Amino acid sequence: MDWTDLAVTVPAARAEEAAAIAQLVAGAGIYIEDYSDLEEQARAIAHIDLIDEALVQKDRTKAVIHIYLAPDRLPAEAAAVLRERLSACGIAHAIETRGVHEEDWANAWKAYYHPIELSDRLAICPSWEAFEAKPGQKVLRLDPGMAFGSGTHETTRLCLCLMEESLAPGASMLDVGTGSGVLAICAKLLGSGRTVGVDIDETAVQVAKENAAQNGCGDAEFFCGDLARDVRGAFDVICANIVADAILRLAGDLPRLMAPGGVCIVSGVIDTRRDEVLAGLSAAGLLPETCREENGWVAIRCKKA
Repeated sequence: MDWTDLAVTVPAARAEEAAAIAQLVAGAGIYIEDYSDLEEQARAIAHIDLIDEALVQKDRTKAVIHIYLAPDRLPAEAAAVLRERLSACGIAHAIETRGVHEEDWANAWKAYYHPIELSDRLAICPSWEAFEAKPGQKVLRLDPGMAFGSGTHETTRLCLCLMEESLAPGASMLDVGTGSGVLAICAKLLGSGRTVGVDIDETAVQVAKENAAQNGCGDAEFFCGDLARDVRGAFDVICANIVADAILRLAGDLPRLMAPGGVCIVSGVIDTRRDEVLAGLSAAGLLPETCREENGWVAIRCKKA
């Protein structure tokens, strides 16, 4: 059976934000066509001024994000989730689909997916790879063919590192926009108590449950809901690895979900919007205390003001 290439065209200026959203629904991986800085990149890499005419004719104002879906995924469902999330963030978009030979896309992708050591306590490893954990190191095993998020993106790594620093044994944890459940499952592996993941996509919730069971974390709770507004209770650690617009939209809900002395970690913020998000968090009654950056992405840890 063929895989499906879901091609999402967005303004080049919003490509990074759109790519972060695409990571949430990617079946195996994504790649981005962005020719906005073609000449600069060509000169920097090859030191040439002559560029193939076909490339010169490419639309520099648009970027195309290609998302690959396995044969058992319904493209219409994935496209619907993308439309909802892109629209919520005000990102103009067009979505097309085409068949891709399974040939070997699944196997070819494996060449780019390897174990990641996040710390001495935590690692993420694809299901087919052998990995020798360090003493005391927990390993989250995932198959990107069934995951909406693999932990490889900077936004996830930043969020995981801040979560690990903040999570005491037995602490409760809420993962807002859980996707494949990576953050919630890692919290359980690190010894969290009650752990809840919420997402607006039913398929994501099902995948998160399967991933949790595969990693011996079946007691983690996952449900479909509208981000923080459908969640009840108070949590010691809240993580929201989404995008800047969604963070700003739900920021007002976060303080009521934080237990006394609790922290909230938000990620998925492009560095150019860092100050805007910091201001929005402060206005919502949160006190930003730590910022981490990697390759143009920012994660922020807050307490109640």
